[in-house]
Amino acid sequence: MSSFKILALWYSQTGQLHQIITHFLQPLTETNSIDIDIVEYKPAIPYPFPWSSQEFFNTMPESVLLTPTPLAPLNFAHSSYDLIVLAYQPWYLSPSIPANSLFHTPEFLHIIRNTPVITLIGSRNMWINSQEIIKKQLHTAGANLIGNIAFSDKHQNQISAITIVHWMLSGRKDKKYGIFPLPGISTSDIQQASEYGTVLHTAIQSQSLQGIQSKFLALGYMNIPLDVQFIEERAKRLFTVWAQLITKFGSSLQGRKRLVTTFKWYLIIALFIVAPIVFFFYFFLFYPFTYKAVNKKKQIYLQ
Repeated sequence: MSSFKILALWYSQTGQLHQIITHFLQPLTETNSIDIDIVEYKPAIPYPFPWSSQEFFNTMPESVLLTPTPLAPLNFAHSSYDLIVLAYQPWYLSPSIPANSLFHTPEFLHIIRNTPVITLIGSRNMWINSQEIIKKQLHTAGANLIGNIAFSDKHQNQISAITIVHWMLSGRKDKKYGIFPLPGISTSDIQQASEYGTVLHTAIQSQSLQGIQSKFLALGYMNIPLDVQFIEERAKRLFTVWAQLITKFGSSLQGRKRLVTTFKWYLIIALFIVAPIVFFFYFFLFYPFTYKAVNKKKQIYLQ
């Protein structure tokens, strides 16, 4: 009997997503009948880590507009696989530039055609829009998306924004000022990835990946907080407007720098002042009349 071949693709500056995919794959490594090929996809010119503030916010237009960047060569052990696990991060409510760039890479497009795919997301807390984009890209490429597992920082939205920016700009995964929680996805949540791996292992052993997403959801770990869903369903359009504005009027280095700085302050004000106020009124005035439709959308996103 030939082995079941899995291609696991990942990219991570901080190492967090590598930890997640390592835990996810661990139960699968205990069986000799499963052959796992782990490949890191990464930009040919690495992004900085830690970032400077300007560099961090300067990636927004290309992230939102899905502008690819050249990747380092991809080397696959096999010409085809029985399953592909695509691990990625959202950047500015879109797939990260390296993840998006995969879909502009001939060798990747060849390998995923007619192949089942499970996406594995490591996010601050907003992954809906990026996953909707990935769904479309996989469909266009002829792949078969059968499951999605999303890991998020479960702290309150504004708190997680402060801690993740601290991590990205300092390179330190410690408590900002000694009082904020540790940035990123909690250690216990990362370790839960192995439980998803166990579910997948059982499905492979039974020779049926059908309904795998329902089995993932049955673990009870994935959820989309109402405030996060509310913001995601509205913020993407604003990000697109800003991305187009910066691209159109930021042709000079100084012009782009000024526009990116303006966007940074807009984002800070929107996140910490405007969004909480708007959500407060939405929750008390509109949500009681729309909660069924909102919950239905949530289930669609999770499926």
